[in-house]
Amino acid sequence: MMDLQRTREVSSRVEELEEVGSTNAALRVLSADADGWPHLSMLLTANQTAGRGRLDRTWSAPAGSALAVSVVLCRLPDDPEARGWIPLAAGVAMTDAVAAQLPDRTVAVKWPNDVLVDGRKICGILAEATGDAVIVGSGVNTAMTEAELPVPTATSFAVLGATVDVDRLLATYLERLSASIEALAESGDAVSSGLHAAAVERCVTLGLDVRVSLPGDRFLEGRAETIDEDGRLVVRAGQETHAVSAGDVVHVRPAQP
Repeated sequence: MMDLQRTREVSSRVEELEEVGSTNAALRVLSADADGWPHLSMLLTANQTAGRGRLDRTWSAPAGSALAVSVVLCRLPDDPEARGWIPLAAGVAMTDAVAAQLPDRTVAVKWPNDVLVDGRKICGILAEATGDAVIVGSGVNTAMTEAELPVPTATSFAVLGATVDVDRLLATYLERLSASIEALAESGDAVSSGLHAAAVERCVTLGLDVRVSLPGDRFLEGRAETIDEDGRLVVRAGQETHAVSAGDVVHVRPAQP
């Protein structure tokens, strides 16, 4: 079992499993007991066998090579539109947590919430509503070797020559996420809470040419300009701008100066 003393000081409850199909699915069931699994309770494993990513993609990794962690959030904004910022809040929080351990690397958010290091993905995030709560799951590549990377555009702490301090990573992530959600709930919107500015500052997608896969097998190609007040990615295609609320984004090439 991992030494998670600092994490336990931040979280309401921390449970580590030797193996689980999906931490999100397991926590969805467990969190039905709201008293037993209150706000900021965490379930984690280093061996997730049937994880899921965005757009119903499967996510798996060799045992011990990645960390799967899910957190239940119960103290949420009243406005459903403000709750739509939770995935971005998680992306910003995890970006800060990863960057704290890789100070010489460029760590950023790929809209809406993947975490990239030097342009390669180290963490994916999936937020799912369940009753009056939201479960946020994260998959972080920790000890994964180059040969174990699922795609050439992925990376890990080990590939980067770093040994991750899991306790520090999770504690920092929880601290940033908790503060962000609390501010969002108090202010009622991402602009007033500062989350919008934080997401724009950390989003590496902005300023790049992108290709966005949209529902209905449609595609949008253009320049990612900003994130609007509703958390949507604003893409300029020719003379028109489009606000994208959901889609798979591919960074085509850096914007030219």
